[in-house]
Amino acid sequence: MGSRIETECCIVGGGPAGMMAGLLFARAGVRTVVLEKHADFLRDFRGDTVHPSTLTLFHELGLLDELLARPHNRVTRISARVGGETVEVVDFTHLPGPAPFIALMPQWEFLDFVAGCAASLPTFELRRECEGVALVTDERGRIAGVEAKDGLRVDAKLVIAADGRRSRMRDRSGLEAEVIGAPMDVFWFRLPKRSAPDNDSMGIFDRGRIFVLIDRGEYWQVAFVFPKGAAESIRDEGLDAFKRRVRAVGPETSGVDGALRSWDDVKLLTVTVDRLKRWHRDGLLVIGDAAHAMSPIGGVGINLAIQDAVAAANAIAGPMAEGRDPDPLLPTIERRRRFAVRATQTFQRVVQDQVIGPLLEEGAPMTGAPLPAKLLDRFALLRRLPGRAVGLGVRPEHVRSPRAHPIRPPR
Repeated sequence: MGSRIETECCIVGGGPAGMMAGLLFARAGVRTVVLEKHADFLRDFRGDTVHPSTLTLFHELGLLDELLARPHNRVTRISARVGGETVEVVDFTHLPGPAPFIALMPQWEFLDFVAGCAASLPTFELRRECEGVALVTDERGRIAGVEAKDGLRVDAKLVIAADGRRSRMRDRSGLEAEVIGAPMDVFWFRLPKRSAPDNDSMGIFDRGRIFVLIDRGEYWQVAFVFPKGAAESIRDEGLDAFKRRVRAVGPETSGVDGALRSWDDVKLLTVTVDRLKRWHRDGLLVIGDAAHAMSPIGGVGINLAIQDAVAAANAIAGPMAEGRDPDPLLPTIERRRRFAVRATQTFQRVVQDQVIGPLLEEGAPMTGAPLPAKLLDRFALLRRLPGRAVGLGVRPEHVRSPRAHPIRPPR
């Protein structure tokens, strides 16, 4: 017989959305338990592009300096090599706010920081190696808690499902998803690079070839984009053939032979893009990737997930701390966030259909950059537009939930 505990808010999933929600609900005085299936946060090739919209949230919490003391690289501008021509395409330096740059921070560093801040709150508890496997319903059919893999049952007034794009809680909720789809999948891997004072993150685009090189200081974090479902056929060609593809990108990838010793060094991201038609039912709210899986275009997924968490805390945390029923407030989060999610996914779909899909088709190499890329390169003012779209996104949130307990950042 397993154990049983009672709390006010049970959050399933200790990723960016779950940990941020846990921090904000506990800060408001709501007794909060986060269930995380892993023993630690040490998983590679997870979303680690912390955008200015997210950095502003930590500034509002008085935690930005401490967060940026963690290892990270700063991206202030992004270039691209299109058809062999290098162009400047994105500029973040003119964005409003305290941090006009993207912080490339390993997700385990980010989550460890948020967990350390939350641990200073008397109303917060993180249970590691504790995977939520089923939703508990009461006699009225309302969600009343979570059953975990180790036999633990958590009874809660509100369950927040933040367990990612393969959400078990979403699957068991009865909520229906709308599949949008994507024309590509991605191989992630690391390559050595020559150190340089400036961040050289870039995209490389040509007919039949899309690479993204993220400058992590001592190495490149590389995304190799290929047509949906082609992972096995690429593997069947052999590792040497794959290395030739990578080496052909240019001098940046010349270290591929020593870096990729087996297919174990190459991680597959199966790209899915979908969203729930409804994010809630009585006793349950779904946020982050569990509510809307995003394409990796723009690296916006982690930031949208965090925005969901902030919106949820803004609407619900204060009333819950006062003892009010959260159910009547759940639709307000979806209404608040729906436009931002749909607008972002629509933009991603246009890029997928009009840029990525056609480029992944085999054909003659491009001869130089197309006109839109040339205009971005020529006119610095234009580069601020994609900087704002990526860095701040649509309808960025601000922390408006109450503070019942002060946060002490971890040392």
